[in-house]
Amino acid sequence: MGISLASFLQQVTSNPVLAITVVLTLGVIFVNGWTDAPNAIATCVTTRCMRVRSAIIMSAICNFFGVLIMTHINASVASTISNMVDFGGDTTMALVALCAALFSIVVYSVGASIFGIPTSESHSLIAGLTGAAIALGGAGGVNMNEWIKVIYGLVMSLLFGFAIGWATAKVVTVICAGLDRRRTDTFFKYAQIFGAATMSFMHGAQDGQKFIGVLFLGVAFASGQPDVAGAVIPVWLMVLCSATMGLGTSVGGEKIIKSVGMDMVKLEKYQGFSADLSSSLCLLVMTVLGIPVSTTHTKTSAIMGVGAVRRLSAINFGVVKDMMLTWIFTFPGCGIISYAMAKLFMFLF
Repeated sequence: MGISLASFLQQVTSNPVLAITVVLTLGVIFVNGWTDAPNAIATCVTTRCMRVRSAIIMSAICNFFGVLIMTHINASVASTISNMVDFGGDTTMALVALCAALFSIVVYSVGASIFGIPTSESHSLIAGLTGAAIALGGAGGVNMNEWIKVIYGLVMSLLFGFAIGWATAKVVTVICAGLDRRRTDTFFKYAQIFGAATMSFMHGAQDGQKFIGVLFLGVAFASGQPDVAGAVIPVWLMVLCSATMGLGTSVGGEKIIKSVGMDMVKLEKYQGFSADLSSSLCLLVMTVLGIPVSTTHTKTSAIMGVGAVRRLSAINFGVVKDMMLTWIFTFPGCGIISYAMAKLFMFLF
């Protein structure tokens, strides 16, 4: 399947369901850049390596290139998202169900915020797609060979993030044990800026691909294609999603920076660098393997691992509880809402 930007715009103006799908997808990408991307620079700001505004601008640029470059080099995550569900051969109903899945993410996110339930856009997206696919084609609408990667991601992002964070901080501590503190602080100030830039790049690479996969599905359905097997993601679609995420990141998120960088565990410069480097490595491995993970959970796990080097009591385990609640509520909650929305949308259309 190949589609030009001009053809896409023509389809959007002539197909209301596709137009709604595009608006919802870009809206979720924007919110993701707004709310999730600040996690990438939280440690860099709270250890006073960079000013908030400068860090946000850097993160926005790195998010843009992360989506664009990694999707061009390795689109495994986008492929996993596109292939984890089967919406059947009726592309008109498939597009309606996809639209319902995206709408359910908005409904669930609003409801969760009202009741104070922690959310993850990544997990909401996966749950929404799954619920809509089941509504359209039953249990057979879920490709378990691809969906199982989500389970791998839940476990690996937590364990690998923590383990690599702990190991990195431990190695840095041993190497720098006999060095002058002022010199090491100067080094890690710039090293952490590099780490934050890398983390922002990998956030774009991981989260941006998830939503590119969804938008690509919508374009395929609107073109009468039941799937995206063998198709190549067009460059203009990468640029569109990259720019949207970068714009969302530029809006900021100072409260999120404070919550992740200060409330969970107090970090020094070398610890912030260790957390950024380890979470970036973890995200790189997951992205190359095509495993969709929550960038927020990966980063917070790495921060906990770094904090554990000093002492376990330095960690706010309330954050761990929030992560668990996200998993417990998001998958069944958003999945059920998506199932109901898909049934309603298919009835109306």
